Amino acid sequence: MKAVSVVSPERMTWQEVPDVAAQAGEVVIRVAAAGVNRADLLQAAGNYPPPPGASNILGLEVSGTITEIGDAVRGWTTGQQVCALLAGGGYAEYVAVPAAQLLPVPEGIGLHEAAALPEVACTVWSNLMMTARLRPGALLLVHGGGSGIGTHAIQVARELGVRVAVTAGSPEKLALCTELGAEMAINYRDEDFVERVSEAGGADVIFDIMGAKYLDRNIDALAPGGRLVIIGMQGGIKAELNIAKLLGKRAGVLATALRSRPVDGPDGKGAIVAQVTENVWPMIAAGRVRPLIGAELPVQDAARAHALLSSGDVAGKVLLKVSDDS
Repeated sequence: MKAVSVVSPERMTWQEVPDVAAQAGEVVIRVAAAGVNRADLLQAAGNYPPPPGASNILGLEVSGTITEIGDAVRGWTTGQQVCALLAGGGYAEYVAVPAAQLLPVPEGIGLHEAAALPEVACTVWSNLMMTARLRPGALLLVHGGGSGIGTHAIQVARELGVRVAVTAGSPEKLALCTELGAEMAINYRDEDFVERVSEAGGADVIFDIMGAKYLDRNIDALAPGGRLVIIGMQGGIKAELNIAKLLGKRAGVLATALRSRPVDGPDGKGAIVAQVTENVWPMIAAGRVRPLIGAELPVQDAARAHALLSSGDVAGKVLLKVSDDS
């Protein structure tokens, strides 16, 4: 089979690699499309090695067709179209994945479109609902509202009766966020998100991709009893934490990662996938939540896809087309 091999962040080749096979509890998927995520950019730059035992090939989510089923797998059949959450291996013609990390293609969604869903849906649901316990009527602040995760978080939160504020860096992205349901759209280039959110009583939950750069200001923007959930480090990894501020607001700072979680267990990927299938997939099937795809490029252009995502010029997800399957 063929897969993407990283020579450098700017140069990737589509070349022959060893075939994959389904181990016990796994299936093999013939990949139709793969999602591009910032974790892939970090790994290509040598800054985010895969977890022990995971494939060294890039790619954390795919859609495609099951071609092989391993021992002890129940409920899935060859020829079935699925999408999947991965620990790696998605930028390839075939990928082996634990069956617990499979999701059916949602009703009304094309096979290629489905590749835009697993990572964002599992990230958003696990953090906002399973970790932060977001409740109807709460105010959620989403940094990077125009991103794949941001556009999905706005829609899901809206469906759950949550008020949404977002930050983004362009009028076009802010308009998109408003269209999707954000009631407060803040241009971080010329507006102070702390001031805007504080005027509304503070954020009950902040969903943060920036990390160190926004730590102190995020705490300022929290409502009493609020929770800051950090899922990214685009703004650095080290910052000073004012514990007095945190104590004064009775607030919490949480940090989570999806890729390194085990497959099984109450906080494992299988449990997250099951909750997403039960709670989010009906929203998608009803047309109330939709994947936002900013670009789809041939898998041979993976380096260009990475550059596009890194530029920040695209709203929503970037996909790689691996096959013409539909």
